[in-house]
Amino acid sequence: MTVDAFQLYGTRLVDPSPVRLRAGKLQADLTNGNLRTIRYDGTEVLRAISYLVRDRDWGTYSPEITELRIEQNDDRFEVAYLARCEGPDDTRLVIDVRIAGSADRLDFEAEAIAPSGFETNRCGFCILHPIVGLAGSAATVEHVDGEIVATRFPDLIEPWQPFKDMRAITHAVMPDVQAECRMEGDTFEMEDQRNWSDASYKTYVRPLALPWPYQIAANQPVRQKTSLVIRDISGSTRHPPGVSGGAIKLELGARTGTMPDIGVIITPEEADATLSAKSVLTEIAPQELLFHFDPGAGHGVDALRRFAMLAAAHRGRSTLEIALACKSSPSIEAAEIARQMQLAEFRPDAIMISPSVDRQSTPPGSTWPDCPPLDEIYAAARAAFPGIRIGGGMLSYFTELNRKRVPEGQLDFVSHCTNPIVHAADDLSVMQTLEALPFITRSVRAIYGDKPYRIGPSTIPMRQNPYGSRTMDNPSGARIPMANRDPRHNGRFGQAFALGYAIRVLDADLECLTLSALSGPFGLIAGPGEPTEPGGRRPLFETVRTLCQLAGATWRECVSSSPAEVLSFVATDSTGARLYVGNLTSEERKVDCSACGPTGKDSSGDLLLAPLAVAVLPLQRDVLAD
Repeated sequence: MTVDAFQLYGTRLVDPSPVRLRAGKLQADLTNGNLRTIRYDGTEVLRAISYLVRDRDWGTYSPEITELRIEQNDDRFEVAYLARCEGPDDTRLVIDVRIAGSADRLDFEAEAIAPSGFETNRCGFCILHPIVGLAGSAATVEHVDGEIVATRFPDLIEPWQPFKDMRAITHAVMPDVQAECRMEGDTFEMEDQRNWSDASYKTYVRPLALPWPYQIAANQPVRQKTSLVIRDISGSTRHPPGVSGGAIKLELGARTGTMPDIGVIITPEEADATLSAKSVLTEIAPQELLFHFDPGAGHGVDALRRFAMLAAAHRGRSTLEIALACKSSPSIEAAEIARQMQLAEFRPDAIMISPSVDRQSTPPGSTWPDCPPLDEIYAAARAAFPGIRIGGGMLSYFTELNRKRVPEGQLDFVSHCTNPIVHAADDLSVMQTLEALPFITRSVRAIYGDKPYRIGPSTIPMRQNPYGSRTMDNPSGARIPMANRDPRHNGRFGQAFALGYAIRVLDADLECLTLSALSGPFGLIAGPGEPTEPGGRRPLFETVRTLCQLAGATWRECVSSSPAEVLSFVATDSTGARLYVGNLTSEERKVDCSACGPTGKDSSGDLLLAPLAVAVLPLQRDVLAD
């Protein structure tokens, strides 16, 4: 099936197709000069080996690749190229790359040289281990001093680096098969990238305890090498479970729960556009309006008046999200916001309050910024907003909540956001972030127990950058990490991603989930020149409206034989039971849902899902009674 890329991604630009490299049982995909989805005998060993260069805002350079040469036969492949990065002030970095693979070994080496010096936050190899199947499993780490330690990959998400001063790490790929990843040329360490919703453990150079940005000296070569060594004592050929050329099978699982309420974020900048589209807001009928308020950005009584008008027209609840400036005492600042709310005649049902400074990340080795104690901030909120629920947590991401764990005693709920384009923005990486969400929610529950829990706003575009001075502008509609606009939010990709997100967090027993705004770059209403559904809405509109309609319904898990490709669940409300299915891939997928008992399928029991399509099928029976 051929589908217009513009409808799928909101842009006609597409990710380049990878070059499949093979050497015996070893396979890897070459994409933009780096290696992805490195498999042995069909099982993913490493998610990626990449040579990356970051700027002072942790943005990733997209180097120009020249002199590319690829040679391969049945038992060996070789790749060579030059990559050039253009930095500020006419500086440049030239990287000479060599990649070689055989049946049991992969070597990726690079030499970087800057003719006149080059500023960077990081320059070197980044190795990603997958999380599904590895979390909590055994590993052996060799340190730079030669010490060898038997350990485990973290199960719950580690706030800090689980392994430092690394030279090599070894893990079991499958019974009788071991994989050793060895790093040379510098000192490496690992961080748990699930903090950022990346579906990987990342081993990188250089240690975060060292200062950044730093200068690569002029004409001083920087040499590094990463090697993957496979030790297979079985000699047999296996095939990973669940992988075949047939249909993806869906089966009902045992877990059940209640669908969360759905929120919509509204900023002062989008308040007027939202007011103009009140009828659309009524059609969606979200349970929660989440109003963003930042006195440090100039938000005041006028913004609160607009919020009051929207809240009055809304039949659901409202929460005011406050970035407290903390330039004076929290009690004085909270009282001033309460005074402005009174003038605006705005009384939300809840307050989500967090220090403005906590939106910025404090990486390992950094000094925590000045901030009043959180207990003092929450006490000030209680005093200023009596009779209103008070929530805390982070206006940024789980990373910051995991590293600065808020005292929950004075809170009625905890909250955080996620963003899928912090480190990478290609289609595969963005969809893979869905794998990390159950680890995030399970880690939150391990910290805060059964405290009411909210997530959002969580969108593909980034609303605020905790790791640099700004989000990245994206006027050409490219796939850019940390971008404040992303074309895929406008296409069917955004719709499939949102459904997958909702499915992946079902187990968390969320109080509220916010996946969009109504208007603007995070919104449901299409802008000029964007792909639209009937009525001028982005494809995401239908998924968010559906989730709003399902709030409070009972869900039951539906286990997919290939959850990286297809996700689903069953929801039951007063109108009956339905199966909700999403194709997370850019290819047509055949899905066998006969075990769930839906109607409206073909005679074979298979459902044919178009690329990035969402389907809803009524069920013939009450699956909750099984």
